[in-house]
Amino acid sequence: MISNVKIGLEVHCQLTSLKTKLFCGCSSDYRGKEPNSNTCIICLGHPGTLPKPNRKAIEFAIMAGIALKSTINSRISFYRKNYFYVDMSKNFQISMYETKGSPPLCTGGYLDINIEGKVKRIRIKRIQLEEDPAKLVHIGPIDLSPYTLVDYNRAGVALLEVVTEPDISTSKEARLFLQKLRSVFEHIGIFDGSLEGAMRCDVNVSIKDGERVEIKNISSFKEVERAINYELSRQISLVSKGEKILRETRHWDEIRKVTISLREKEEEHDYRYFPEPDIVPIIITNELIDKIKANMPELPDERAERFIITYGIPQYDAYILTTHKALADFFEKCVKQYGEAKVVSNWIINDLMGILNNRDLEINESKITPEALIEMLKMIKEGIISGKIGKIILPEMVETGKMPSQIVREKGMERIYDEEVVGQIVKEVFKEHRKAVLDALKNEEAINFLVGQVMKKTKGRSDPKIVNDIIRRELEIIRRGL
Repeated sequence: MISNVKIGLEVHCQLTSLKTKLFCGCSSDYRGKEPNSNTCIICLGHPGTLPKPNRKAIEFAIMAGIALKSTINSRISFYRKNYFYVDMSKNFQISMYETKGSPPLCTGGYLDINIEGKVKRIRIKRIQLEEDPAKLVHIGPIDLSPYTLVDYNRAGVALLEVVTEPDISTSKEARLFLQKLRSVFEHIGIFDGSLEGAMRCDVNVSIKDGERVEIKNISSFKEVERAINYELSRQISLVSKGEKILRETRHWDEIRKVTISLREKEEEHDYRYFPEPDIVPIIITNELIDKIKANMPELPDERAERFIITYGIPQYDAYILTTHKALADFFEKCVKQYGEAKVVSNWIINDLMGILNNRDLEINESKITPEALIEMLKMIKEGIISGKIGKIILPEMVETGKMPSQIVREKGMERIYDEEVVGQIVKEVFKEHRKAVLDALKNEEAINFLVGQVMKKTKGRSDPKIVNDIIRRELEIIRRGL
């Protein structure tokens, strides 16, 4: 572990549960639409147009602040953040700015993460609202692209920015923080983290109290980990050679897995903040805060605690299951219909999540349903299929959405209970493995090899108890004949 590492995150979450953008009536659902078709004169910043703040966006931001134990400030203002914005047609962004007498919507707070069985607290510096810029489309890598295309459909979508203190020390901690933050925001119902680009992250990295380097717009948890690891290695290499680390903004190239210098890091004065003249200060009343508090949904930590108490599963299982709301929902639907919470938890954590991770899917992006998993568990419990068969058919359930009974029927994978059929296979194994049969006559443990060979021939479909009984019966017949 590298000493004196400081990592801070600036997380941008689209408030995807809103129907409209932050300051106009354009739809916030821009995905899949023709480029530059989801715009209006307000989000494009035409002269004479007036932005109108989305009340629901402010309420969602207050919910986020309450969930993160932040202070909700009573008087807020929007500011213009000015510098050359190729991705904002009006050449400024309406955001919030922390200054004396004008705080952002929320300040302070924290989020606890569980790292190797220990709780680590990551402090929140501020939470604020701002409008999302347009999407820039490059041909190939950003530094080699011959030109840049701009799609303004996304411009003006409500972004919630969560800025942490530099309390993070490793790339793993950064990933765990982002996973937990996503789960919190999904549980309070303000955004859907499975949507492309719904959560993006800027990472600030420094070592040995050196200059801070910002890596912009990383779009997945895995890439955040990779970008941090690369940047730490790059900075360590520079220091070891006696070279200076520049204060700069860099881009993470997901294809080449490297950070690329974009520009020198801007100082605060470079943005030339000034109050947005077209939006008056907004007063947040205690009545509004109390009303939102009274209707707050269950948060991930509360849900994990309930899982432990109600379903009797270990703390580790409860923590893993609540890292994603859809996963927690899936688990709870299964348990309510099937019972045996630990069995359900084991299959989800040890098997289902592995399949999803290999395919880079979220549970709600896959085709498996709680009903399908429940049917599979019942088939295993009733002896219709073995646990081994369950592991074989689970990937197909994820990919196709088929019920396990259908897959088993189509592939002829039902358990073989017919003793005559099993007996015939046992005789075949005895002929093929004569030495093992002789060993089994003298050594009980050698019987396991013969059982394994029968199971292999039947592709795990035979009932192990029936196989064992028949093998012992056949061995006894051989003993009598010797």
